[in-house]
Amino acid sequence: MSRYSQVLSNKPGQYLLISSFPARMAYGMISLSIFFKVQQSTGSIAIAGLATGVNGITGATTAGLRGTLIDRFGMKIPLRFFAPSYALLILLFSTGSSKTELVIFAAILGFSAPPINLSIRPLWKVTVPASQIRTAYAIDTAVMNSVGVFGPLIATTVSLNYSPQASLQICSLLIFIGGVSLSLSPQLKTWKPERKSSSDLAVWRTPAMQLLMFEGVFIGLGTGAFEIAIPAFTTLENIPHQVGVIFAVMAAGNVIGGLVAGMVSKKTSSFAAFKRLYLFWFIFSLPLAFTYPTWSMMIVTAAMSLMVGGLQVFYLEISEAVRPKGTAVAALGWLWTVEGTFTSLGIALGGFISEHYSPRYCLALTTICVGMGYLVMRSGSGLLKAADRIPTEEEDIDALSANLDTNK
Repeated sequence: MSRYSQVLSNKPGQYLLISSFPARMAYGMISLSIFFKVQQSTGSIAIAGLATGVNGITGATTAGLRGTLIDRFGMKIPLRFFAPSYALLILLFSTGSSKTELVIFAAILGFSAPPINLSIRPLWKVTVPASQIRTAYAIDTAVMNSVGVFGPLIATTVSLNYSPQASLQICSLLIFIGGVSLSLSPQLKTWKPERKSSSDLAVWRTPAMQLLMFEGVFIGLGTGAFEIAIPAFTTLENIPHQVGVIFAVMAAGNVIGGLVAGMVSKKTSSFAAFKRLYLFWFIFSLPLAFTYPTWSMMIVTAAMSLMVGGLQVFYLEISEAVRPKGTAVAALGWLWTVEGTFTSLGIALGGFISEHYSPRYCLALTTICVGMGYLVMRSGSGLLKAADRIPTEEEDIDALSANLDTNK
């Protein structure tokens, strides 16, 4: 506990945590806020899924570009331009009413999303001493996971008990406060992008990264189908309040799974542990399509999320081990570009399937995609040899530094 108190007593560290929290909370709320706004305005789950999916696609396709921009030029300009613009656009979106208007504005919101998490991750290295880096990242990851618990709950509660407009207005205020505060952080003056030599391969030309991107196609598609199936299922069954509870259970499972994975990360290679957890993730997902959005779905998704929480830790260690030099931020950004794009496609497709057929088909698609992703990673073991060993202390710290959602 003394290590945590040392980091928390660090004033620059306090500023980084406090200033970024509002924007992170806004990102935890925005997807469901968009969904409920469009669904209530148009009366269509399919259009709500389309708007949410389009928002995710435009945000994902620019994640890699934002990461590259930060690696080359720094953080001040992206934060100071995108944060206020994004806040204003959320307010404009909240006033929309027509289908076309809402879908177009949802797309623009994705393009304008400020790179909050991409900026925070490297700032810790110039905030605390090297001996406290791991503890700082653990605290930061805990903050991220708490947002995953409370963000969907707040968005659902406000949207259903008051209005989606109120939820979006809260998002706008939070993103403005967090983005502007983070852009004024003194650490921005001392952080320098990682150097890259002319001989280093680009992310897209590295075979191991290509494999991870291919796996991301399936996981993105399955994740998107799942994310829209839950609110669609609960809406069709007239129990929409259950969606926040289910997502909160999943977020809690991710926290626990990640903590357990962190305790065993020094006893096994990243890739070996990753493969085992991936297999159990697929096994636990098999009954998903037969669950109902109450206790049965909570049990199955809780088991799945425990595996996913651990997978995130080892996946980020793998990506850190195989990424090209000079791409500390951009590598994860481009991985999210692929996975996030197909997540959004899965959301858009899942909205149509849920409304015209059944959300259970989307849940079945999730299981199929998890199985395909597992087969891809198993078949590409040779390309990931660099991660098939116990990481050194320095590599473990670098991997932990990436343990954040890089979409925004």
